Amino acid sequence: MSRSSLRIAAAGLVAVTLLSTAACSGSSSSTSSSSAAALPSVSADANLSGQVPQKYKSKGTLEVGMDASYAPNEFVAEDGKTIVGLDADIVNAVAARLGLKTERVNADFGTIILGVSSGKFDLGASSFTINTVREEQVNMVQYMKAGTAWAVLKGNPKKIDVDNVCGQTVAVQKDTTQVDDLNARSKKCTDAGQPAVTQVVEVQQSKVTADLVSGKADAMLADSPVINYAIQQQGDQLERLGDMYDAAPYGLLVAKADTDMADLVSRALTSLKDDGTYKAILDKWGNASGSVDDYPVNPSVGG
Repeated sequence: MSRSSLRIAAAGLVAVTLLSTAACSGSSSSTSSSSAAALPSVSADANLSGQVPQKYKSKGTLEVGMDASYAPNEFVAEDGKTIVGLDADIVNAVAARLGLKTERVNADFGTIILGVSSGKFDLGASSFTINTVREEQVNMVQYMKAGTAWAVLKGNPKKIDVDNVCGQTVAVQKDTTQVDDLNARSKKCTDAGQPAVTQVVEVQQSKVTADLVSGKADAMLADSPVINYAIQQQGDQLERLGDMYDAAPYGLLVAKADTDMADLVSRALTSLKDDGTYKAILDKWGNASGSVDDYPVNPSVGG
């Protein structure tokens, strides 16, 4: 994630406390976003839907693993069970173009790749940054891009410098590439005889944000859309620190053996770009800058 390992709201969604509680509620099953009316209606493409493998077509529904603690990309709505967000809208639109529906299931981020590989989930959609390690385990279909960003309390009272965080306490989500980022920074500190970075590692991004707001951490880092959203939600409490860096593509996950389905997901995304639905989804969530023009399968290894 980042959620990398390189990870607005429908009205009134989620203070951090509500989101943190709701995201722990287990699973969420729904066939539509709570704010789907804001987006164009997506109809099935007869050519694409006719090529959907029978194991998916017979069910009519794609089970999608998502860690719903990563607003605005995936999070739990006010009803306490429905997973909404940018990724939810993307997979709903892809499924509809293929003549299918979705059942979006809340899962810990670190379990989703295994869930897709084992057949527990048909797709994974949870701000997974594409990299070669993940492409060895699952097919990854590029659908947008994001980078890493930092946030601190308003006014940066701890005087955090992202280029020198030796001895600082930084909150981060488990199993993300931001953890790798902090490990590298910490090693650089200790190699220079400086104190290591103290990492507060949480399973859910909502708890990472809460750690910063409460003062448990001096700073946090996450995917740029998540940092931007957290700042928006927290009003005057947080601010962004420095520029986004390490921009990289996100991928939807499909089981390694299901190459035909991965190709159909790619073609569905192209179709959604052509009719304007893809742009409408990114615009809805304030992430037009995350748009990509192509949707290759496993771009890091050339498909």
